[in-house]
Amino acid sequence: MSLTELLGHVGLFGGAVMVCLALLSVFSVGMIVDKHRRFRSASRQSEKFKPEFKKFLHGGEAQDLIQAGRLQQNSHVAQVVSAGIIEYDGVRQSGRDPVASLELVTSALRDSMSETLIELKRGLGFLATIGSTAPFIGLFGTVVGIINAFRSIAATGSGGMSVVSGGIAEALVSTALGIFVAIPAVVAFNHFTGKIETFHVEMNRASTQLVNCLFKIPELKVVDVEMAEVKAPMVKKGGPAYAAR
Repeated sequence: MSLTELLGHVGLFGGAVMVCLALLSVFSVGMIVDKHRRFRSASRQSEKFKPEFKKFLHGGEAQDLIQAGRLQQNSHVAQVVSAGIIEYDGVRQSGRDPVASLELVTSALRDSMSETLIELKRGLGFLATIGSTAPFIGLFGTVVGIINAFRSIAATGSGGMSVVSGGIAEALVSTALGIFVAIPAVVAFNHFTGKIETFHVEMNRASTQLVNCLFKIPELKVVDVEMAEVKAPMVKKGGPAYAAR
């Protein structure tokens, strides 16, 4: 039986099932291509941004880092780091103590990371839905095909292969089409979920490095000054006591 003859024997419900699966397949492929392009762009721009970020961690200027973030707007790392450094630079330019802005910078980093993750995850729920429901839609087509086969038997009064072949073929094609649509969606969903986990780790690492660079070093300097002030009176007290002996 050729494909044309097979489609000619497809009933209304079977045709609706196949059209639905075909549309889901088109949407799934479009989403996979779009997410692949976005993730590849994010990875490439992040690799370009990381040298500028390392330069800042080793004593670079904040304005250079902000400019680099503007040039790599698709980078997930650049989006998070830019949010933190812009908040820190705004506090510094306003004349307030930058060391006291730890909570503001941390909040900006956390909010930017959440927004970036939401943007990265957009569309993955659609892929998960296709991957989980497409086999059941195909199974519905299978049931419809079997029903059509029994209807043919009832109409002709015989059960030869020529009578039931149309319904059986419709059932098998619906099953195969449902599995064909579901497999790429599930594979792509798992792949993109793994990439998002990697991106999340990179954003967490960059946030920690930025906070350590902006606030840990000033805190150490403050501790050193306080320790020096504490030691000074102790030396003064020890001097007269030793002289009295």
